[in-house]
Amino acid sequence: MDKAEMTGLFEKYIKKLRITPAWDVRLEFVEDPSWLKTGDFKIDCDDRKAILMLNTANPKQENMEEVIVHELMHIKMYPLDQVTESLITNCFEEGSAAGSFAYQQFFTALEQTVEELAKCFLLEFGENKEFSYGRCRNRKSFNDLYDGLKSIK
Repeated sequence: MDKAEMTGLFEKYIKKLRITPAWDVRLEFVEDPSWLKTGDFKIDCDDRKAILMLNTANPKQENMEEVIVHELMHIKMYPLDQVTESLITNCFEEGSAAGSFAYQQFFTALEQTVEELAKCFLLEFGENKEFSYGRCRNRKSFNDLYDGLKSIK
């Protein structure tokens, strides 16, 4: 997918997700081969501005439309993200095991929720409804996860 197609999809989804006109969002392409993410964003919640960054040098995902929707869903979820993160930082001592656990559980749940919402939205409105499996390629197989574990007998 070329930059013009990605820009068109970005413009389609910022409107469809009702991100604009409430937010000012800009799309930037990252051409640094050492950048490891496929998509990310920088955000200024107080000023309601965000920059969506897409990796055009070596994306890990095959469906950039899915990545665009996923990252824009993070912007939709950002107020809830910030409230929850504030609760964690105010309720747990910095560096504590309980605080680290709460952070990990929250961010895992957030990422899973954002991805599920992105998939639902993509299935309803996407031009390319094929999900990306790029991250799976670098994961261990189910059998590899249990390699070397002692049998319970």
